[in-house]
Amino acid sequence: MPFFSITKEMAIGTAVLGVAFATGVFAGKKYPFLAFGIPRSSKTLLGKGSPLWQYILDHSLREHPVLKKLRLLTLDHPWGKMMVSCDQAQLMANLAKLIKAKKAIEIGVFTGYNTLNMALVLPDDGKVIACDINEDYVTIGKPLWKEAGVEHKIDLRIKPAIQTLDELLADGEAGTYDFAFIDADKQNYNEYYEKCLRLVRKGGIIAVDNVLWHGKVLKPSKSDMETQSLHHLNEKIFRDVRVNISMLPVGDGVTLAFKL
Repeated sequence: MPFFSITKEMAIGTAVLGVAFATGVFAGKKYPFLAFGIPRSSKTLLGKGSPLWQYILDHSLREHPVLKKLRLLTLDHPWGKMMVSCDQAQLMANLAKLIKAKKAIEIGVFTGYNTLNMALVLPDDGKVIACDINEDYVTIGKPLWKEAGVEHKIDLRIKPAIQTLDELLADGEAGTYDFAFIDADKQNYNEYYEKCLRLVRKGGIIAVDNVLWHGKVLKPSKSDMETQSLHHLNEKIFRDVRVNISMLPVGDGVTLAFKL
């Protein structure tokens, strides 16, 4: 395409973005609370448990029957709150499908809800490297992996995730993974991120969970090393020229890093 030649679709898109930008600037000046496109009432309207939030789930969540079964089993567990939110899981599955993912890494498995979620959207010869140090919780999800017919796609490794990531790198798998999801011990997040960045291909995605950490990142306590680690990584990824990013208020906050 010649340098000054653009398609009709590109021209329309550019014009729409220009109008949106101008509108945003005007609205931001006149109504400061709209400067970031967030209505003043959105926090109340979209609070978990609100009727509008339930409406969103009722009109967007398309959950595989076995995936739903595992979610309900997990919610009955004393630590069920550790499970990734179903809307976030669906978003990540859609992104994996969008980039035609074949190989994925999951750091932090718990009962295996998101492991199943990712395995369901990978091709039959795809694989999820599932990393955890505790197999007790995974026993809840394992029978359902089999029931859903995706057990063969899941490579469960019960050992420190850093060890597994180092093994993948040593095996020459750098730049061969399409998607990585980080949702484990927070103090090692930076190391997980760096190793995943080496393992994921250009155009691949790293999803970092719990980046809002129940709001604690707003004012991290000096003695709270988990929150400090998350806050420092948030600042680092914001300035990381190796990726494009979006931080979304989904679940407990998720950052999507798209490798350049």
